[in-house]
Amino acid sequence: MSNNLRFQVVEEAFKKRALDVKVPSERPSEYFGKYVFTRQKMYKYLPKEIYDSMIDVMDNGARLDRSIADAVAAGMKQWAMEMGVTHYTHWFQPLTEGTAEKHDAFVEHDGKGGMIEMFSGKLLVQQEPDASSFPNGGIRNTFEARGYSAWDPTSPVFIIDDTLCIPTIFIAYTGEALDYKAPLLRALHAVGKAARDVCQYFYDDVQKVQVNLGWEQEYFLVDEGLYSARPDLLMTGRTLMGHESAKNQQMDDHYFGTIPDRVQAFMKDLEIQALELAIPVKTRHNEVAPNQFELAPIFEECNLAVDHNMLLMSLMKKVARNHGFRVLLHEKPFDGINGSGKHNNWSLSTDTGVLLHAPGKTPEENLRFVTFIVETLMAVYRHNGLLKASIMSATNAHRLGGNEAPPAIISSFLGTQLTELLNHIEQSDKNELFNLKGKQGMEIDIPQIPDLIVDNTDRNRTSPFAFTGNRFEFRAPGSSVNCSSAMIALNAAMAEALTSFKERVDKKIAAGENKVSAILEVLKDDIKTCKPIRFDGNGYSDEWVKEAEKRGLDVEKSCPIIFEHYLDDSSVKMFESTKVMNRKELEARNEVKWEMYVKTVQIEARVLGDLAMNHIIPVATHYQSKLIKNVQGIKEIFSSSLFNTEKAERLSARNMKLIEEIAERTEKIEQLVEELTDARRVANRIQDIHQRAISYHDTVCPHMESIRRETDKLEMIVEDGLWTLPKYRELLFIR
Repeated sequence: MSNNLRFQVVEEAFKKRALDVKVPSERPSEYFGKYVFTRQKMYKYLPKEIYDSMIDVMDNGARLDRSIADAVAAGMKQWAMEMGVTHYTHWFQPLTEGTAEKHDAFVEHDGKGGMIEMFSGKLLVQQEPDASSFPNGGIRNTFEARGYSAWDPTSPVFIIDDTLCIPTIFIAYTGEALDYKAPLLRALHAVGKAARDVCQYFYDDVQKVQVNLGWEQEYFLVDEGLYSARPDLLMTGRTLMGHESAKNQQMDDHYFGTIPDRVQAFMKDLEIQALELAIPVKTRHNEVAPNQFELAPIFEECNLAVDHNMLLMSLMKKVARNHGFRVLLHEKPFDGINGSGKHNNWSLSTDTGVLLHAPGKTPEENLRFVTFIVETLMAVYRHNGLLKASIMSATNAHRLGGNEAPPAIISSFLGTQLTELLNHIEQSDKNELFNLKGKQGMEIDIPQIPDLIVDNTDRNRTSPFAFTGNRFEFRAPGSSVNCSSAMIALNAAMAEALTSFKERVDKKIAAGENKVSAILEVLKDDIKTCKPIRFDGNGYSDEWVKEAEKRGLDVEKSCPIIFEHYLDDSSVKMFESTKVMNRKELEARNEVKWEMYVKTVQIEARVLGDLAMNHIIPVATHYQSKLIKNVQGIKEIFSSSLFNTEKAERLSARNMKLIEEIAERTEKIEQLVEELTDARRVANRIQDIHQRAISYHDTVCPHMESIRRETDKLEMIVEDGLWTLPKYRELLFIR
């Protein structure tokens, strides 16, 4: 084993082997939902009338009657205690991109000097967790710490270890939302109602419209030992410095490749535990970058899908450590290779089984299909800046626009057939119905291979919001975020678009037009209006940036400025009209976004400064000292009578060049770190958090990029055995 600390860490990491995974003897369908209070368990543990009431709440949106809460709590407690549970918690999603919980035991005094297991309906339905230290954007003062968590019965409770977890919303004493779930539920209600009303034009029997979400979670794995030896990974989730590996993803050999044994064991363990928590994981594969992977479930109702994604991210971190790994959910943990996203596959469906974004078999059904496609485009067009703000963060800003990530300009790809159809409707003089081509067969001139069925759209990897056959894929959200942020904005915008559509159609019908004609006339207007959002070309090209700006789309790159779209008049009007959020809540959330941006960059800048001064410069100067001794030794030997001084100078010239370069680069780094510190101090004196965030973006971030350039150059100069930080070639290839 090498005496060098870095090599010791590498060797210890490579010695780790995956734990034996205990595979259940049952099939996945038999242990699916083992630790979830599912409908089957509700039927078993609740009285029949209580069960029926709960189903009405969950399926039909009926108001929860507190009178049944005690019976529900009793049934939950009985099931939980039979599973070995001793505690319960209200599990909520504050504005930190994570989850929160405070555990209480099932115990109360029995009045006789002992204890008794208790869990009442009051404790199930509502609690006061305080949680005053979570970001709130000024809604709560420190001395006004009261905050309430309230049970969300549409998302089933589940068990983690010995604790019963109850999904809840989290609101302030004055009623404003302090979390992601509360406004998400409001947005889902708004779009459900608006979509149901529009559906009545086509289907009289539709009573409910549901939002579906299927997320695709990308992530990196690194050996735990190597992770611990990188302070930047440990404290920020990404490498703040590091020269590209000679081999990374350029051979495309990792993508869909054979999954390494250790990773396979991790994935298997993760999938078993996820299925036990009723997370319907289905797909796993290697992603493009080395050590990058993806996990995706079957789509679910949006609120439940969000809860499952938040739960899964916590589970991934726990399971990974059991296998000697650390999961990196940062959007860009490594420079020069793909970052990680969380594609949100979004669609609407009815209680009658109709997928609203899927083509139909008759002209009437296709009119319905086109209606929902066009109004989705209207929502995205009217609020493209807001949708961009909903997925923007200090971390995702590093990912967008490079290495297969979509650009930071929101546009929508439809494919040739659908584009031609919308153009035909727009240009047609007659209000005529139309047919869509279904999937077509493709003959392959290989006898053993059957004909392929080709979708009616291709895919566009550079489109942030692409139609993919029966849904839209919102590819811009980052891997570490709560899906709710994007889903709140998208569903609220969709509710507004559908409401506007119905008002205009109803007005024409009231004036005497027939229904089909009225719908087609409004669609024609909307197709023309939202045309700027449709783009099927290369989203990475410079030409597109110029063209997008001409079309009136948001092309801003500064993260703090992009956040301003939450407070646009059109955004505030949309959120308030749909009753998703009021101005006070929006202003508070923007305060939080600016504050989180500042803190993220601030931490990164501090870590980078420390690494530069305490790791990079000492190592570089130590190597420089070795080179100086080498030069001195050469001159001493070659100055003897056997050799001449000219030869000595020639032989030492290479080392002298390195000595000078190290001196120049270390001096530059010291200067840049000092300038970085000064820039932070200046920014920190700015009282307005919005302006402070802009200052961090404009003055602090550029210095960080300059420091990285210098340190990455030094990494390629300094003797490998002296470099204290694990390099990309070690971090990116699992052994």
